Amino acid sequence: MKLDRSFYDRPALEVAPDLLGKVLVRRLGRKKLSGIIVETEAYVGPHDLACHASKGRTPRTDVMFGPPGRAYVYMIYGFHFCFNVVTEGEGYPAAVLIRALEPLGNVEVMRGLRNSPPRDIDIASGPGKLCKALSIDKTLNREDLAGKVLWIEDNGLDPGPLLTSPRVGVDYAGEYKDKPWRFYAGGNPHVSRVRFKVEN
Repeated sequence: MKLDRSFYDRPALEVAPDLLGKVLVRRLGRKKLSGIIVETEAYVGPHDLACHASKGRTPRTDVMFGPPGRAYVYMIYGFHFCFNVVTEGEGYPAAVLIRALEPLGNVEVMRGLRNSPPRDIDIASGPGKLCKALSIDKTLNREDLAGKVLWIEDNGLDPGPLLTSPRVGVDYAGEYKDKPWRFYAGGNPHVSRVRFKVEN
């Protein structure tokens, strides 16, 4: 069953763990590519220094201020895309980054879009990887997740144990860099392989 807008019209810290086990679907031509969401990160609003909206409303972040249940897609490092779902009520900028998927539907097509990695666990185990595997780019920014191109379904799948950690790559975010707002399915091999800094 496709998630409706009310699912997203909640705080990011509620939506992020609830997305684990849901299925992200991308219609590409006559095919439907899909994967089970196994890792997310919450970005909770303008006070969160790791959130893009902490810099205010800009052309890039404008979609975050819009209605919940829209796609927020942006580029990092000049060539990777990241896919987020906008949460909270209109006017309050928050979103959830989808960090990793377990490939589910039309896996061989996804593998081809990822230049044919031999192992399934390398197809969508990271935000840039999953966007390539599902052909998600800036053309899908602002896409309505209740539409017919990109959506998320609840198929009653059990994601397994819920674990948390600090978010990835936000060392610049002051007191917010260590918030345990990364959520992932414990034991799932498709979760991204994150290297955490070890303190001596």
